[in-house]
Amino acid sequence: MAEQRRTERLDQPRVPRGLRLPRVDQETFGRWSEGIARSMGTANFIVYMTLVIGAWFAWNTLAPPSWRFDPYTFTFLTLILSIQASYAAPLILLAQNRQSDRDRIALEEDRRRATMQKADTEYLAREIAALRIAMGEVATRDFVRSELARLAEELDEAAQRRQRRELRQQERERERETGRRLVGADPLDEPRDELDGD
Repeated sequence: MAEQRRTERLDQPRVPRGLRLPRVDQETFGRWSEGIARSMGTANFIVYMTLVIGAWFAWNTLAPPSWRFDPYTFTFLTLILSIQASYAAPLILLAQNRQSDRDRIALEEDRRRATMQKADTEYLAREIAALRIAMGEVATRDFVRSELARLAEELDEAAQRRQRRELRQQERERERETGRRLVGADPLDEPRDELDGD
């Protein structure tokens, strides 16, 4: 008995004993249940179901008594409809659960994308604000034109000043030359004419 307890390990699962039920692929069964729920939720299903029940009523009331298989209380029809309802309800619930799981995953994905888009939008807003600030420091076309016009005026004024200076220098040089000529000549010297023989 003690040896048997020693051989049982608590860290390993027990080997199941008895009847083993077949394993069902949940995904395949889920797709199948969604297909059934989708077909049961259509107008075609309601129309065909109404036609079958109408034919069932007509057969079991108008046919000869020996051919009727479900007399007036329609017990067999009630049993079939109950079985259909008992299977349809869990299949529809399973399909709804799968759809809610898909919706939850889609909602999480939408939230993640919205968060990413919000972060991207905030980043772009910061970049645009930085560009606006930088554009405030950048020279615009009108500013460059006004600066060029101001520089052209300054250059014109400088050229005019240079020309005036050159004219003054030329006048001074002329005055110096004329002053030298006057200093080098004798003031008592008069120009001789041809009549003066001396």
